Amino acid sequence: MVDSWVNSAEVLGSDLPLALSGTGNRRAVLMRALREAVRSGRLAPGTRLPPYRSLAVDLGLARNTVADAYAELVAEGWLTARQGSGTRVAERAAPVTPVHRQRTPPRTARPVHDLVQGKPDPSVFPRTAWLASARRALTEAPNDAFGPGDPRGRPELRQALAGYLARVRGVRTAPERIVLCSGAAHGLRLLADVLGGPWAVEAYGLPFHRALLTGQGVGTRPIGVDEDGARVAELRGTDRAALLTAAHQFPTGGPLHPERRAAVVDWARATGGVVVEDDYDGEFRYDRQPVGAVQGLDPEHVVLLGSVSKSLSPALRIGWLVLPERLVEDVVAAKGEREQWSSATEQLTLADFVESGSYDRQVRRMRQRHRRRRDLLVAALAERAPSVRVSGIAAGLHAVLELPAGTEQSVVRAAAWQGLAVEGLSDYLHPAATEGGRDGLVVGYSTPAEHAYPPALDALCRALPPE
Repeated sequence: MVDSWVNSAEVLGSDLPLALSGTGNRRAVLMRALREAVRSGRLAPGTRLPPYRSLAVDLGLARNTVADAYAELVAEGWLTARQGSGTRVAERAAPVTPVHRQRTPPRTARPVHDLVQGKPDPSVFPRTAWLASARRALTEAPNDAFGPGDPRGRPELRQALAGYLARVRGVRTAPERIVLCSGAAHGLRLLADVLGGPWAVEAYGLPFHRALLTGQGVGTRPIGVDEDGARVAELRGTDRAALLTAAHQFPTGGPLHPERRAAVVDWARATGGVVVEDDYDGEFRYDRQPVGAVQGLDPEHVVLLGSVSKSLSPALRIGWLVLPERLVEDVVAAKGEREQWSSATEQLTLADFVESGSYDRQVRRMRQRHRRRRDLLVAALAERAPSVRVSGIAAGLHAVLELPAGTEQSVVRAAAWQGLAVEGLSDYLHPAATEGGRDGLVVGYSTPAEHAYPPALDALCRALPPE
């Protein structure tokens, strides 16, 4: 332990150049000076300070001023005071070792154009209508809305969703069978916890979802995909669940064929498995009649998974699970005793947004916008790359551009040279898929702002292989 005295004059010690300066009363100035000396390491832990009478004389301060400063710093833990030992710097008051941060590596240049799927243009969020719903929701909210929260989610939103999904998606349910979550990913985690594995998944699908299930300890097994959707005849009795994008296969496009819809329900009934229907963009269709949810065929064997990520914004963090009765309590238990994922006030706002008709109006508005963008994409390709076949465009927010075999990676690189962010179709193929992958691009046409969309299409056409 260091047993040194701190000499003081107008500054506190010849080896500790710490002037008593600054604003505030003299006690506060002295305390600030002592804290800084300890914090910087100039007063080491264990250093013995002068008696308060001596320090008061040296600094020209009243004895009570120094005594009070010592006492308060002892109370704060900066100093210790013991009979016969004097006042010392506390051992725990060691200076903080500065963190020597490594130089931040330079960021790669951001793309000039963005045609990556799955990201709606944030500039079209309906701020005015959402604000009006938020005001009404907060004004009319019951007091219990500001409490801990039911893990099922606010009853107002579950009631609104039950009506909306029945009307628009052909879903058969009741508010008691809906559990709110913070998005599709959260819903999948809950189902993985409850159902276990393995899961059958479409050979083409989101790598993020496959990684999420693997992270939950659930293995995934690919089943083939063709022009009629997932080949559900490949499902096995040992599969605990089948994750399908029945309304619009992601990313290849096209609805699940009616015979396959019936077949997957028969599989679930016969094996006790569960069909998990990812209804990620079922509201956006253009050249065909609406395709209802598979859930409507058998609510006791199909889970509908949905969210507002595509229709409104992923920032809202609101999704839902429409569950068979036998799974409700297990999913609620997996979620936890209290709502800790999704804001109750935003749930109430969305409930009003749906009930007031604002959600329908927003979907119609976005449907028109996306169809116009899809048409511009098709027209640009017909003019500048007529040999490129476009598929999956009857619905959704993206299209697949089929490329000659062996050209996908070169086209993706060419797009990068054009400053264009776009993904290859092979990025979505399950690594265990036995069938050969197809070459193509997955082009999201919902992302760019209005002024940025034509230049993005121009960059895309320049990146495509020459005729």
